[in-house]
Amino acid sequence: MSTAPPRTDAGDPTPAHARRVARATFIGTAIEWYDFNIYGAAAALIFAPQFFPNFSPAAATLAAFGTFAVGFIARPVGGIVFGHFGDRLGRKQTLVASLLLMGIGTFLIAVLPTYSAIGIAAPILLVALRFVQGLGVGGEWGGAVLMAMEHAPPGRRGWFSSFPQMGLPAGSLSALVVFLVSSLAFGREGFAAWGWRIPFVLSALLVVVALVIRLRLTESPEFRATQRTEGVRRLPVLEVLRTSPRNVVLGMGITLAPSSFGYLLSVYLLSYGTGTVKLPQQTMLLTIIGGSVLYLAVTITAGALCDRVGPVRIFLLASGLGVVVPFAVFGLMDTGATPAVAVAMLLMGLVLGMLAAVQAIIVSGAFPTAVRYSGASLSYQFGAVLGGGVTPLLAATILAATGTSQAIAAYIGLLSLISGLAVWRLAARSPAADEAAAAPVSATA
Repeated sequence: MSTAPPRTDAGDPTPAHARRVARATFIGTAIEWYDFNIYGAAAALIFAPQFFPNFSPAAATLAAFGTFAVGFIARPVGGIVFGHFGDRLGRKQTLVASLLLMGIGTFLIAVLPTYSAIGIAAPILLVALRFVQGLGVGGEWGGAVLMAMEHAPPGRRGWFSSFPQMGLPAGSLSALVVFLVSSLAFGREGFAAWGWRIPFVLSALLVVVALVIRLRLTESPEFRATQRTEGVRRLPVLEVLRTSPRNVVLGMGITLAPSSFGYLLSVYLLSYGTGTVKLPQQTMLLTIIGGSVLYLAVTITAGALCDRVGPVRIFLLASGLGVVVPFAVFGLMDTGATPAVAVAMLLMGLVLGMLAAVQAIIVSGAFPTAVRYSGASLSYQFGAVLGGGVTPLLAATILAATGTSQAIAAYIGLLSLISGLAVWRLAARSPAADEAAAAPVSATA
């Protein structure tokens, strides 16, 4: 007996199955970002002394953030590879492969010996495994967003495409909670010595759960229809660069703000708060968790409003706030007062949730179905490198060079301005951009 989900007369999965797909993309993306972000938390708190003990504290922190950035260097490579196969073979298979790759890389970090045990091989292997993580997450975002969006009922594409975006704060939040619980359970010395490995080990169990869920999904009906009517492109990455290069560049620009805000919240401010402001580690983890909770709540709310208000309008408002909010965030942080720091994290979560909720529908909607996985992945992953991957490293460098956190705020504000201009330009090039949630959008060259 067939186990395929029931279908409508049009041949597409029922709305009930579409909702299951959306939930599955949320769960899988949350697990992938849990894996990706526990590395960020470990880089901020653990990896400097464990893997770079012969460096000065400042140099060790920069080295640890440098290994963090390696994952972002790998993400465009993963986006290109998985985008190619996602546009040729389908979204589902690539999502399963990306999850496996991420899970394997994360588990091997959990059992990796430190510098004291194997010397220089330790940081080398750490960099290699971070690269593997980057490859996996590089293929995740495009596939998850497209599976959710291309299964969506008419007029609900914005809401459905926000489900994978909800996985980002959920994964980050889960990573921070597990790190907080582990640090409290094992104490400062025990956590630094070996307790930090527990969050990485837990990822193996989570990956098994996500794999079972993803293997039960069906392929995107929109992709199947394009296969039947248009066939598949031999080299979809080259085609999207030939036909829609401006949209790729604009998509990269759109990604700068949400990516920089995301890793400022989840990675750099954790290091800045504990190292520069001298706040307790648990205090910083708790306030960032509070910001991440609001980030998730705002993503859900903005995603629900997206189909009625329009994604471009929401993003333009958020990017405008993103120009000024970083100055308030660092001003509040520098007071060293816990309530002020908590407000700073909530401001971060507010802006980030608005940006993230509508980013997916805007970027992915800029490309036709046949090359959408490649186009969306190129835009998102290269933008994430420039906006998020180097943010902790550049922020630390800017602070060392200028001595003031307001210089970091100016840098983040500039990225937000660029993202706002990129969305405005994309909307001007394609008048239907703000209605991308309602129906598939085919980009012009």
